[in-house]
Amino acid sequence: MVDITMLQSVSYIAGALGVCVAAIFYVLNLRISQRNMEANSETRQFQLLMQLSAPQFSKEGFRTYLEFASMEWKDYEDFEKKYGSDVNPESLVVRDFIGSWFNKAGILLKYGMIDRELLYDFLGTDSISQWNKYGEIVRTQRELYSAPELYRYWDYLYDEMVKIAAERGMDIQRKEEVKFTEEMRRKLEAKFT
Repeated sequence: MVDITMLQSVSYIAGALGVCVAAIFYVLNLRISQRNMEANSETRQFQLLMQLSAPQFSKEGFRTYLEFASMEWKDYEDFEKKYGSDVNPESLVVRDFIGSWFNKAGILLKYGMIDRELLYDFLGTDSISQWNKYGEIVRTQRELYSAPELYRYWDYLYDEMVKIAAERGMDIQRKEEVKFTEEMRRKLEAKFT
């Protein structure tokens, strides 16, 4: 005959096994959820990257970037004579379009919305070289126009990209000097129209 204490013991063991199985199932479920969240995070970062790059990949966006990169000046006074918003309002549109683009990338980086290594691989050297070129202009305009926030996140992006470049042993002082002859400009425009 089966003793009641034996039945109780079997009942307790079955209950304990049920709790163990439930705990194991819960841990496995958490791990699967964590993997899914990581995959979703990576997917979201690539979506952000593609949205960020959309203007650059259009013909007009590429032309705008080329115009931005090919601006040349000797000093701030020369810059204002050639590209100041009073004498060349279209230049302001070009500069603000690209400057805002870098600024948005800096915001995404600052708030951890995108991986810094991924962003470096996407636009790190461009952001460094363009800040090397325009940084002094931006700092001067911040002071002249009492606009300390002007392209603040592009400045932040630059600092972070320089850190990564240094970690990778890259030359962080490279300035991008894009000079085009009129013939080269016509060929590029013909290619992208």
